Amino acid sequence: MSILIRGGKALRGRVRCDGAKNAALPIMAGSILTDDAVEIGNVPFLLDVETMVLVLRAIGVNAVYSGRSVKISSGRSLQTEAPYDLVRRMRASFLVMGPLLVRCKTASVPLPGGCAIGQRPVDLHLKGFHAMGADISVEHGFVTAKAKHLKGADIYLDMPSVGATENIMMAASLADGESIIENAAQEPEIVDLANFLNAMGADIRGAGTTRIRISGVKKLHGVQYNIIPDRIEAATYAIAVAMSKGKVTIENVIPTHLRSVLAKIKECGAYLFEGPRSIDIEMVQAPRSTNIKTQPYPGFPTDVQAPYMALCAISSGTSIISETVFDNRFAHAEELGRMGAKIRIEGPNAIIEGVPRLASAEVRATDLRAGAALTLAGLAAVGETEVTGTEHIERGYSDFVHKLRRLGADVENVPPKRHAGLAQR
Repeated sequence: MSILIRGGKALRGRVRCDGAKNAALPIMAGSILTDDAVEIGNVPFLLDVETMVLVLRAIGVNAVYSGRSVKISSGRSLQTEAPYDLVRRMRASFLVMGPLLVRCKTASVPLPGGCAIGQRPVDLHLKGFHAMGADISVEHGFVTAKAKHLKGADIYLDMPSVGATENIMMAASLADGESIIENAAQEPEIVDLANFLNAMGADIRGAGTTRIRISGVKKLHGVQYNIIPDRIEAATYAIAVAMSKGKVTIENVIPTHLRSVLAKIKECGAYLFEGPRSIDIEMVQAPRSTNIKTQPYPGFPTDVQAPYMALCAISSGTSIISETVFDNRFAHAEELGRMGAKIRIEGPNAIIEGVPRLASAEVRATDLRAGAALTLAGLAAVGETEVTGTEHIERGYSDFVHKLRRLGADVENVPPKRHAGLAQR
């Protein structure tokens, strides 16, 4: 399907965010650390969650995805090899490696896939497993790790990788002795995973700081756990409101998780009021130009860079976006250019000269966040914009079109046009 947007409508009303995809996926992987039943609540209905369910089933886990919950029971016997055809779809599938390794003494997982946003190697994951005593080999596109007993270790990450922090933390929770992860990622999703594991009986301290201490335990038990709200979804709707000159209350959000984004939205001219679990946002003027630099948490999140570029495209003045987390994450700039945005790429920087309004066009989503950015651009454009490649959007935004419609946007899912021009791009 494509998304068809008729721009020019101010967003108004209330929108409720779902649970965080980037918390749900590692927590689902972590559930296989116990053979007891686990129930995870506040899970978003997304393609990536469906893929993780399939990965778990492929390695012998009983996983049932219903409503907004996932029920998982691993039992005592697991397959130690994850299938290539599933892992290639989504990078987060690699997170089953740490739990499989520490439970089964061996794990074989294909090198992962996912969005095409530059190099995201798994060497830091493997560095952590090796430090804990695992033998690592890479052959025919598969990574295999073996260890009769993982032992606690001091592990320094060359960069604060979210995935590596999560994978190592899960493996260390059942390892012998104490592990310390230095230069650990600090994202709220790391804290949520640690809280989940601790609720299962793990001993993890320091999550949310650069130094995480894990004392291995003998066994983890089942638990019922609700994941945190999705801060990236909340940021996307906040930017949409700023672009449409709307007035919206965003519910089921933790404002402290969005400090860097909210500061920039305020800087561009929006009025914000933060409640304990909500954000009121109103925009009554054209947005002003702002500069951002993506950084690991608590800095400006790279996952919000693409939607924010759409906002900068209609801001008065010149904005500069510096992407320091991933290379090759400016593919959406060319598509925004098809809508009249004036964007110049110079290495890791995008220089955006704001225009009064964007024009409608047929554009293609190249990844998840690019798809959201192009949809937001369509909300602020004159005429009809069609966004193709929406399977990317469905990986990370639940009921995206429906939620926008409830806020007053003129947007719908339609069969994609088969223009030759689109087919050639």
